[in-house]
Amino acid sequence: MSDMTDRNQRIAEHRAWLDPVFDEIARVIVGQREMVERLLIGLLAGGHILVEGVPGLAKTLAVRTLARCLHLSFHRIQFTPDLLPADVIGTQVYNPRTGEFSIKKGPVFANFVLADEINRAPAKVQSALLEAMQEQQVTIGDTTYTLEKPFLVLATQNPIEQEGTYPLPEAQVDRFMLKLKLTYPSRDEELRILDRMAAIDPDTMVNPVLTGERILALRQVIDSIYMDEGIKRYIVEIVHATRFPAEHGLDIGPYLQFGASPRATIFLSRAARGHAFLAKRGYVTPEDVKAIGYDVLRHRLSLSYEAEAEEITSEQLLKKIFDRIKVP
Repeated sequence: MSDMTDRNQRIAEHRAWLDPVFDEIARVIVGQREMVERLLIGLLAGGHILVEGVPGLAKTLAVRTLARCLHLSFHRIQFTPDLLPADVIGTQVYNPRTGEFSIKKGPVFANFVLADEINRAPAKVQSALLEAMQEQQVTIGDTTYTLEKPFLVLATQNPIEQEGTYPLPEAQVDRFMLKLKLTYPSRDEELRILDRMAAIDPDTMVNPVLTGERILALRQVIDSIYMDEGIKRYIVEIVHATRFPAEHGLDIGPYLQFGASPRATIFLSRAARGHAFLAKRGYVTPEDVKAIGYDVLRHRLSLSYEAEAEEITSEQLLKKIFDRIKVP
């Protein structure tokens, strides 16, 4: 018991490092507490994040505000239909005077990369991020360059059905730890947004309060959060149920083409630890898994044509899975 008490106390001390971050973001972003928490979970758990929502919901503003709270390098890439892979990762430049090539590094060489409206660019450009996201390195010509740590890609996208967008390759979608779906603010929140944004420049309100060294230190703290064997089996059963629902007594098989990959199991455990950390706990509970599970799994389920015809969403299928799998 004393070990758990000591662990909780240590977690609470480190969690206090994030209070100034929440305070700075709250100076600009109205509401959206859950989105801000998920952004921090991705940052601290080392997972990239995809944020989806209709235009005007402060997706870009939230990411940019978080970046300004950190003592880290930040680049924004505006994805457009005419963007080239070299515009993202960089290219070789020939010098006719010396007859040699030099490397011009692209905007992906930063700690914090905002891929704005990532689904506006064709697949070859989106795929240019794959190596950077998974391996944290970039190859230009014959040379491979290691990216600085921490490295995080935060991508925003508008709903796929809007005109002029491209579906993300499934291999790339799977590399995002979390996919967040934003909704409209309440009336009170929108009134506060109107009052706040009508009179200020958001970029002048935020000060950097968290260093890269502390982020890496917090990642080690999160890795030390205790996860019981029962919780680990619970996570595995949830992911397994997305692949073989009939084995768990679920009748959702016709609506699924493919289930979640083993990467989902890893990401779900890491994100659950991050969720427990934000709650100032030194151990993971089933509630942590449930709370973060939808964000980790919603983009990893490949739905069948039957599901699309009946307008069944991945969230509806996940709810059936979470309701069915026995909580330890």
